Amino acid sequence: MPSNRSVSDAPITQFINCRILREHKLHREDLWVREGRILDPEKLFFDEQGYADKRVDCEGSIIAPGFIDVQINGGFGIDFSQASDDVGAGVSSVAKKILEHGVTSFCPTLVTSPPAVYHKVLPQVKVHNGGQHGAGVLGFHLEGPFISVEKKGAHPEQYLRTFQSGGIDDLMETYGGLDNVAMVTLAPELASSQSVVRELCQRGITVSLGHSVANLSQAEEAVQHGASFITHLFNAMLPFHHRDPGIVGLLTSDQVPAGRTVYYGMIADGIHTNPAALRIAHRAHPSGLVLVTDAIAAMGLPPGRHTLGQQVIEIQGLHAYVAGTKTLSGSIATMDMCVRHFRQASGCSVEEALEAASLHPAQLLGISHRKGNLDYGSDADLVLLDDTLDIKATYISGEEVWRKAP
Repeated sequence: MPSNRSVSDAPITQFINCRILREHKLHREDLWVREGRILDPEKLFFDEQGYADKRVDCEGSIIAPGFIDVQINGGFGIDFSQASDDVGAGVSSVAKKILEHGVTSFCPTLVTSPPAVYHKVLPQVKVHNGGQHGAGVLGFHLEGPFISVEKKGAHPEQYLRTFQSGGIDDLMETYGGLDNVAMVTLAPELASSQSVVRELCQRGITVSLGHSVANLSQAEEAVQHGASFITHLFNAMLPFHHRDPGIVGLLTSDQVPAGRTVYYGMIADGIHTNPAALRIAHRAHPSGLVLVTDAIAAMGLPPGRHTLGQQVIEIQGLHAYVAGTKTLSGSIATMDMCVRHFRQASGCSVEEALEAASLHPAQLLGISHRKGNLDYGSDADLVLLDDTLDIKATYISGEEVWRKAP
């Protein structure tokens, strides 16, 4: 007999023997799931006299919301910025493999590329939910090409652009369209950038500031026009200076409009950001910290030399260098690694470390009504972890999509 005919015939799963992350704390209580969403057990018992069809014994695990990576350039030999006739296959391959790192949703990220690449790549990948096939795609993160020459980092200078026609036309000409785009990183000191920030925000696209030599007032102006994120804080921007703190100063700015939060990405791989800098940022503005991997195609590949795009990359330990140099070519960190490193380096609580990879990115993208938390009615995208924050299993919409071999 169905357990809950009064509302739905769908089976109910009850996760038992777990500690669940809710309202910034771990609680010893069960988690109930039906039709891919988290159920309020009180309503279930009293309104429906329902019970569980299936029990999952979590053996004391922590249950946290699935991780969300808003900046990932590729992995496992696949580079999202490489135009091919089947970009979707590459995105799907990475989507499947990041499940074991607790990632249930992500924004495939394209670095500065010629227009032909955007025109070919962007139409091939649509926003879609995750499942057995892999993590869900929340939309592209387009990092460039409207960024600063001085702070281009690893972005190819010949493809950098400015806002020639003074606005959205430049974006359309470059990208070919903004469907399935979740976020754009730009430099707010570029002429006409403020009208672009406004227009993107009106279209529901998150604007991030990065690869920039902006001073604090330029950054504040962009935030007042709707920008809400900082791409990999400290990297590819002016260093903090006490008389003009630059973009970093947004963490404690008094010019951020009331009720708004500026979020900032941190690559917590132990390489891109010194632990002391990580601690300064976290202590100044804990509620804005968003863990990102900024992973490149070399993530998940064994040590040695690999061909990536036009370059040969050498992996030595956790470093990915352009072969024969000491130039870092991005991160090869996985999200679970970043969560563990952030907790250890910052001394923050387990709850804070987990929320920096789940709640905060969901709030940043405006999707925290359904992702990034374990509230009643939210999507049952879950990660089960042990006390050292190693991933034991990953669930999307209440269905197990990955489990660590015993």
